[in-house]
Amino acid sequence: MLQSKTFNKRTRGGRVQKVVREVYLRDDVYCKVTFCKQCDASEARVTAPSSTVLVLDTNVVLNQIDLLENPAIDDVVVLEVVREEVRNRNTSVYNRLKSLCENPSRRFVVFSNERHKDTAVKNMRGETPNDRNDRAIRMAAKWYQTHLGDAVKVLLVTNDKENKRKALDEGVSAETIESYVKSLGQPALLDLLVQPSSEDVIMDEAEDLRPLKRKIVYPEHKPMSEITSGLTRGIYHQGKLRVNRYNPFEAYVGSESIGDEIVIYGRGNMNRAFDGDIVAVELLPQDQWHDDKSLTLADEEDDDEDVRLAPSSADDAPRTTNPVSNSCNTNAVPSRPSGRVVGIIKRNWHSYCGSLEPMPLPAGSGGLVHALFVSKDRRIPKIRIHTRQLENLLDKRIVVAVDSWDRQSRYPSGHYVRSIGEIGDRDTETEVVLIENDIDARPFSAQVLACLPPLPWSVSPEDLNNPIRTDLRHLRVFSVDPPGCKDIDDALHCTLLPSGNFEVGVHIADVTNFVHPGTPLDDEATQRGTSVYLVERRIDMLPKPLTEDICSLRADVERLAFSVIWEMSPEAEIISTRYTKSVIKSCAALSYVEAQARMDDSRLMDPVTTDLRNMNALAKIMRQRRIQRGALTLASAEVKFQIDTETHDPLDIGMYQIREANQMVEEFMLAANVSVAEQILKQFPDCSLLRRHPTPTKEMLEPLLRTAAAVGLSLDVSSSKALADSLDRAVGDDPYFNKLIRIMATRCMTQAVYFCSGDLSPPEFFHYGLAAPLYTHFTSPIRRYADVFVHRLLAASLGIYKLPTIFRDRPQLTSVADNLNYRHRNAQMASRGSVELHTLIYFRKRPTDTEGRIIKMRSNGFIVFVPKYGIEGPVYLTTRSEKGGGEWFVDEQQQKIKKMDGSISYGILQTVQIHLEVVEPQPNRPKLQLTLL
Repeated sequence: MLQSKTFNKRTRGGRVQKVVREVYLRDDVYCKVTFCKQCDASEARVTAPSSTVLVLDTNVVLNQIDLLENPAIDDVVVLEVVREEVRNRNTSVYNRLKSLCENPSRRFVVFSNERHKDTAVKNMRGETPNDRNDRAIRMAAKWYQTHLGDAVKVLLVTNDKENKRKALDEGVSAETIESYVKSLGQPALLDLLVQPSSEDVIMDEAEDLRPLKRKIVYPEHKPMSEITSGLTRGIYHQGKLRVNRYNPFEAYVGSESIGDEIVIYGRGNMNRAFDGDIVAVELLPQDQWHDDKSLTLADEEDDDEDVRLAPSSADDAPRTTNPVSNSCNTNAVPSRPSGRVVGIIKRNWHSYCGSLEPMPLPAGSGGLVHALFVSKDRRIPKIRIHTRQLENLLDKRIVVAVDSWDRQSRYPSGHYVRSIGEIGDRDTETEVVLIENDIDARPFSAQVLACLPPLPWSVSPEDLNNPIRTDLRHLRVFSVDPPGCKDIDDALHCTLLPSGNFEVGVHIADVTNFVHPGTPLDDEATQRGTSVYLVERRIDMLPKPLTEDICSLRADVERLAFSVIWEMSPEAEIISTRYTKSVIKSCAALSYVEAQARMDDSRLMDPVTTDLRNMNALAKIMRQRRIQRGALTLASAEVKFQIDTETHDPLDIGMYQIREANQMVEEFMLAANVSVAEQILKQFPDCSLLRRHPTPTKEMLEPLLRTAAAVGLSLDVSSSKALADSLDRAVGDDPYFNKLIRIMATRCMTQAVYFCSGDLSPPEFFHYGLAAPLYTHFTSPIRRYADVFVHRLLAASLGIYKLPTIFRDRPQLTSVADNLNYRHRNAQMASRGSVELHTLIYFRKRPTDTEGRIIKMRSNGFIVFVPKYGIEGPVYLTTRSEKGGGEWFVDEQQQKIKKMDGSISYGILQTVQIHLEVVEPQPNRPKLQLTLL
């Protein structure tokens, strides 16, 4: 039977499009209940007659996914109409639902109700899409009830009053999710329920359960129609809110409309916005704008700052007071645009990790109590939850999700999701880092592992005889990596030709020979996006058999590769380039230290050492040429730990040392990436995956320019080459001075991002940091999915394979690029979080005095960078009790903070002696405290 299905779809341009599809209705769509005698049970997972079969409506799935993921909820039918509506409304929840349905250990099944002749519904004139879908859900629930008979109870779970009423009228059993959970007799499950927002009833600050008449705490958010109109007329400004990591009451919104960052000061002006929310901001009157000198560091005791509420009219808004008086500062320094949030355009709520604020246990146990959750991330406000298991949670790290934030509530409301483990346990705290950064560390599923070739794997005669593959086993190929590296995805060779030129090859693991488009393995890698490197372990994008054996270019074994081979002159000019799939056999897997030692030891004249020296000579020329073009040589504070192999605790900590060997490998990887970018863009100008580094704005570079001026330097930032030349000239008596300036320059840069070439014009492809008109990532497919994508493009450009269909779907390509950027950023943040955790562990029993450099001024202290350990943190000059005393003031022009009597002053980049010690000013929130000696 053929039936037309009509629905509305919003295009990327914002237009609503009517779509009509023809659906073939069938009678062989099975219920997937194991004991059903009428249906094929091959795909059945819903089990025993004694259980209740749950049919969920869309809102229950969207709002209660944390509860559904609990193993206590099973025997669930997910209707096709529900799954598609969830897919259209929330991609994150859809992926979690999809994971539940694919998990063989969970009893969740998908029923194609839109394709079954007895459950498909026709559209009715005048019926809304929501009403139509509710009717389809009720019809499917009724069919299940009739189909399974009295052998089992079928229950429609819905929180929609009207849908429930109609279901009961139609003879369908229906309950709310809360009612069903209560029937299970597991009170702890009730903690997982999302709490509805309440504008008129809330619990008081004493955490009891008495409803109070509430007063308004925050202004109302503007409706979306008014925000849109205000943005169009330039009254409001849109941007992402970023909360200062050293002061949770200070945030910034980058606004393209005014070409500057808008400072948002105080929780009142933030108006219930979270870090990462896309917000609409209204500028305050100019006499209420902030200078940099008036911005402060917030200490741990400031977490309960009273909300400073801006009245409904900006003209009446009170000035925000600052902890330290600046009345003696007569320097005329331009104020920074300041504003307040008037609406939330897109929320960034997700799950947060932390612990409950300590509180006395109430009389009796197991009763409902209200508690305040304190996130480990200070940028997140406290979250009010209710729980029936307070006694079990007080010493645990837990996960909490936000449900709502009413105008009458000082804190957002949320619900408990799950426990992670004991507070302070290293494994627990590491999992916190992963959850906070949305890193998927679960074991690979059976479906993913089934895509791998059986072990032991070796290059086959078919591989060697394949016409697409060149046999390069005769070449002297070697790899140079960090010590202990097992996932080796790049190797090199350098052969002197009779002409006096060099043949230089970059050989990259041929991951796409094993990871095929559309497979569960490829889908998993697409989602993960990148491998994540923590201090003590690695979380792989691909399963270990691939990353450490099948693909890894280990010494003395034959491996499949994708090679970029150049003929180069002794002056490192590229004469010709070729690309080929290949078979190689590495003769040596060297560490950076080993490679450097070989090059430095003049007694060694063996072939591999000679190749290394030749490559290093070429790399130095290539590097110099890049710098002359304007490539930046920046610096970062990379930290290296020595880890105890038994306890996994850090034994030593120090800055990561970069050697010539590192730079040599980097130079050839950069060259390979540029060559591949040119090749794929030439063949596929509209669908290549490239990487760009946007030019930083003048406003972004302003802190660097002010710092440089304060120490007598003049930096030219008119181009990347001008900045590079200025940085080269920025030298002082102190050998570390130049590196510090480069670290500060790095922090002023934008993030490099992946993009689809069809989405931008060629001038926007430019990579500012590398001064390269074109760039991509090709050289690390074991650990980055972007490189897998680029390998497929390169193979298609050479006619080896057909271009996969996804490359013809521009919106899908853009979505992949967006996910790669998100995953890359999260992996970076997780790595930093792991470093911070192990730094805390290291210093917990090792209070230390050391040297630091002042890198940023605030009105009550400064930010210090500690070169020896790569650590950065605030140093306070005033305490909470001294606020308002006016003891210090900031000279913004000279970048100094001075005592009022002139007896002491501290300047930017000045060396100071500090004491490092782990303290816990708030329960369960240890921090590394930096104190001035």
